[in-house]
Amino acid sequence: MELQHLRYVLAVAETNSFTRGAERCFVAQSALSHQIARLERELGAKLFERTSRRVRLTAAGEAFLPAARQCLDAAERAVAEVAAAVGEVRGRLTVGAIPTVAAVDIPVALREFHRRYPLVRVGLRSGASEELVDAVKQGSLEVAFLGLPTTARPHGVNARELARDHLVAVTAPDHPLAELSQVDLRRLTEETFVDFPAGTAGRAQSDEAFAAAGLDREVAFEVTTADFMAKLIRQGLGVAMLPSAYTPQLTGVATIPVLGAPGRVEYLVWSRAGLSPAATAFLDALSSHPG
Repeated sequence: MELQHLRYVLAVAETNSFTRGAERCFVAQSALSHQIARLERELGAKLFERTSRRVRLTAAGEAFLPAARQCLDAAERAVAEVAAAVGEVRGRLTVGAIPTVAAVDIPVALREFHRRYPLVRVGLRSGASEELVDAVKQGSLEVAFLGLPTTARPHGVNARELARDHLVAVTAPDHPLAELSQVDLRRLTEETFVDFPAGTAGRAQSDEAFAAAGLDREVAFEVTTADFMAKLIRQGLGVAMLPSAYTPQLTGVATIPVLGAPGRVEYLVWSRAGLSPAATAFLDALSSHPG
């Protein structure tokens, strides 16, 4: 078994196609198919079910894939560690971020990081805070930027608080609330809401505030990104509550301070299982220039 065999299996599994897998690996399809068949003979089990219409993993393939990924990650990590030992940072950095990060300008931070460490390949993934924490715990992400209610903290990961903020009401510019200098939670319950999906940290920030005040509200639209939320708000479909430090990035909406506004805390988290040289360099860079 060779590392290249594992790369071929991973490419086919991720593309669901021998043709696209071969293209990703820059190899002829016949050569890729031959090497996977050779690996299957060595393992004594088929890794893929092949039909004229699709390719999918067998039960054996599903069992094989996580270990194959770990082997490839370990090999890449070994190369990066050797490079770091001679003063060169290279390899791969995996970063996760919620869409409403405001404490750090992530594109600027990555630009500076890439300027200093051009040999590092960066993978950036967006998601909800709880998903990103799980990904850091499992090792598919090394570093992540989160936003949580003031009542919550990240668990199972290393964490550093970046900033504290509060939510503001966000409406269409011609909405009656846009003329107010301040609004309270009770008045907001008269409105239809656009919010993040139930059960997410982004949603909990607002849910907990209304619940603590003994108030109910109607959430008619659930979306996963704040920019799409703003599109619905501009169409007059509802109002939202978003972090005050993030809302200046939105256009075509009005923001109103909220009396008794929910609070939130932004965190930087990273794995407890040890970091790659690239991730260590990224954290050092953020510590030097936290903004």
